[in-house]
Amino acid sequence: MILSDFIVNSKEGLYCKYADFYLDPQVPVKNAVISHAHGDHAKAGNQNIYCSAFTADLMRLRFKKNAGAIFQILDYRQNFEIGEVQLELLPAGHILGSAMVKMTYQNCIYLYTGDFKLQPDETCEAAVLCKADVLITETTFAHPATQHPNPETEIAKLNNISGNIMLGVYGLGKAQRITQLINKHCLQKKIHLHYSIFPVHQLYQKHGVNLGSFQHYDRKWLKNNNQQQVYMVPPLTFRSYRNAFGVTKIFASGWQNLQHGNDETLFISDHADWQEILDTVKEVNPSEIWTTHGEGEHLKAYFRTSLRVKIL
Repeated sequence: MILSDFIVNSKEGLYCKYADFYLDPQVPVKNAVISHAHGDHAKAGNQNIYCSAFTADLMRLRFKKNAGAIFQILDYRQNFEIGEVQLELLPAGHILGSAMVKMTYQNCIYLYTGDFKLQPDETCEAAVLCKADVLITETTFAHPATQHPNPETEIAKLNNISGNIMLGVYGLGKAQRITQLINKHCLQKKIHLHYSIFPVHQLYQKHGVNLGSFQHYDRKWLKNNNQQQVYMVPPLTFRSYRNAFGVTKIFASGWQNLQHGNDETLFISDHADWQEILDTVKEVNPSEIWTTHGEGEHLKAYFRTSLRVKIL
């Protein structure tokens, strides 16, 4: 039987009272199951942290001694228990180390996707889905009008730009994916990394991901006559260069509003689009869908006669 309160949304985060743990808590808690290392999911200071090896390493890199007390490092598909709940991490396809959380309690399976995508990405593990009674899914792009384009087609736009490029990216996940895509499909481009992004690239390589060539940012790069330089910067730095001359300004994102005012669009997202969410529902075959990270109203309308959809 599905327990309607198995996971509830509290001010601390998504909480399971049946085993006293949180999924991606927003404040320090006793037991934290962390799906991936992005800052809106992985916070410092938890007591017991259950996560993948890369997630743990990134949290240690970011938070240093405040990362957390005890890390329980888990392989994908490794069974573990918190209280009477059986859990298992499955690849989410979002970024390196990202995980869906399969939870089994009283013969009922709940699958928490965290952030995920089904689109191919050579810099992280491909998403793995399982059958579940309840699908707890992100709905960041759960709108029928949203369809993410082919990333290889998008990145090829850079080959049509002769000048240097200022490329805004999120420093974890997106930056590494874009680096790998450029090195594979834009062979003339030379990648320069902002100082805050470089260590994350190194950590990816430490975990066996081949990103291709890249180097530290050099202040002289804008004056380089090569005109094939790509300077990859985080969002804050990108905004500070809004009025820069002599470069093509681009921001890599699935969000339409982040493309406004730039010299070219680059729609590359690390979240599932509408069709991917529908494909996920078909594969998981749940009796109920619980939604997070988005309104979920379009899923409610789409499944109004066949599935119960609840917004957490």
